[in-house]
Amino acid sequence: MIDIDKFDKLLKRVEKPARYIGMEKNAIKKDLDQVRVKFAFAFPDIYEVGMSHLGLHILYNLINDKEDFACERVFAPWVDMEKEMIKENVPLFTLENREPIKNFDFIGFTLQYEMSYTNIINMLNLGDVPILSKDRNEDDPFIIAGGPCAYNPEPIADIIDFFVIGEGEEVTLEILDKYKETKGNRLDFLKEVSKIEGVYVPSFYEIHYKKDNTIESMEPLIEEAPKTIKKRIIKDLNKAYYPEKIIVPYIETVHDRIPLEIFRGCTRGCRFCQAGMIYRPVREKGVDRLLELAEKLSKNTGYEDISLTSLSSCDYSELQLLISKLIDRYEEQKIGVSLPSLRLDSFSIEVLKEIQKVRKTGLTFAPEAGSQRLRDVINKGVEEEDLITATTYAFEEGWSTIKLYFMIGLPTEEEEDILGIKELGYKVKDIFFSLPKNKRKGNLKITLSASCFVPKPFTPFQWVGQNSIDEFYEKIDLLKNSIRDKKITFNYHDPKLSYLEAILARGDRRLSRVLIRAWEKGCKFDGWSEKFDYEKWIEALDETGIDGDFYALRERSIEEVLPWDFIESGVTKEYLVKEYEKSKQEELTRDCRLGCTNCGINRSFTGGVCK
Repeated sequence: MIDIDKFDKLLKRVEKPARYIGMEKNAIKKDLDQVRVKFAFAFPDIYEVGMSHLGLHILYNLINDKEDFACERVFAPWVDMEKEMIKENVPLFTLENREPIKNFDFIGFTLQYEMSYTNIINMLNLGDVPILSKDRNEDDPFIIAGGPCAYNPEPIADIIDFFVIGEGEEVTLEILDKYKETKGNRLDFLKEVSKIEGVYVPSFYEIHYKKDNTIESMEPLIEEAPKTIKKRIIKDLNKAYYPEKIIVPYIETVHDRIPLEIFRGCTRGCRFCQAGMIYRPVREKGVDRLLELAEKLSKNTGYEDISLTSLSSCDYSELQLLISKLIDRYEEQKIGVSLPSLRLDSFSIEVLKEIQKVRKTGLTFAPEAGSQRLRDVINKGVEEEDLITATTYAFEEGWSTIKLYFMIGLPTEEEEDILGIKELGYKVKDIFFSLPKNKRKGNLKITLSASCFVPKPFTPFQWVGQNSIDEFYEKIDLLKNSIRDKKITFNYHDPKLSYLEAILARGDRRLSRVLIRAWEKGCKFDGWSEKFDYEKWIEALDETGIDGDFYALRERSIEEVLPWDFIESGVTKEYLVKEYEKSKQEELTRDCRLGCTNCGINRSFTGGVCK
């Protein structure tokens, strides 16, 4: 445990001391001397972001429910706290016992966003843990990582001891049980854990490259290392672990509400969406189980909002019944129900009416593209009429704040597709003002938000070259200059940040040295606009001899060996190729709830609800 006097000094000098004190409602503090395995859950961003992550709450409670295990939390300290920690010679510590992270058996990072990788390096350095896995000895903790970005683990393969590919509830306990049984030699444990399905130990593999810098092959170095890594999934969500208590922070976080996960997976098949591919098959929780969890979580947290979370919540087969029952049960307590975002084609006025019984929030829709042609290319499966119908219903029921999400730089995009984003915004505005004055509630506010398309592994667009930074800016300027209405706000993502995200998303093992060099130059909190320094990243690429365009802008051939090809996600490469070719023909693929599209998930993972 760090010195209490030093700790008090730190808290007096930083902006938000509540980020570092722990002791929140439902936090769990164990005597670390009385447990056999100590696990530090590390979120590579600040407290407010990390505490809004559902996976943290699940694994934190899951591990702590076991008598022999302890799980404590650690977040990236903001720059003011880091400065004071270095000044006082205080190593990075966990919230529960203020224990230095180097004293834990495991430090487990969740990989939600590629641009948080430098924070991982920074946290290890602040914790006096060697950055490279090859430099760790028997006294150092094992550094493990999971989450969606682990589906291409290679850019940080030299830093992480081993990865968990897929869903972590079952496999995490298997790993900790194995450690409890086989404490001893570091190498021996890595060999044992590599036998667990879903675990990838990078140091047990060697990468061979061709003269053109593409990958020739990836070869296991030891007998225990499997040729391919099959992702882990939870087959029955009704029986899966889910916390009945979650930690309630003292300060406002990104999401101050009860997260009620209603299903996993997605059947829509949007061709840009990594989550929609890697989280298959769809598995739903039953209404009775969800009501049971909502009851316990509402009593144990005091939150006034229940958020129904999933990739596409309106696709839940019993959504209207669930919302109706939740509203009936909690309306008098003023506990509201919200949906993070709404699919236009599954939008229901009845659902909307139920939600507004407690309180109105802004509505968010994601058309993704400005024209029907481009929506067909990406297999979005919605039409302009769906947007008109949805927003008409919303305005008639008293909503006046609408957000529309789009992407720019999608494959085959043309100028008319970009200007179509503006046209959709104007049409939504016209719908509002076409209503009689007595039916218009509040002041209209339309936000058009455009992110820059980043090709991701395990999607049909994983082979596509990204737009250059200049091309992105040209498209942004075209759109920005065409919007001349004060009721419409246009926001856009930084193309430079998206360029680096694409490099890391599709990168190989050679990028570890770029990450370390960027961190050495001061890069951290790269996802925060005020901290992002593009020039330092370019310097890091140049100084390590890495061509960023090779990873981000280059269109790849179907035959090329991709850095993540050794991972079995369930969706076959043949299916992704077929979808890529269909996108070029602007050909739609049906929602696989309406009939199997032969993506391969049924052959690889039995027990799902795919039929």
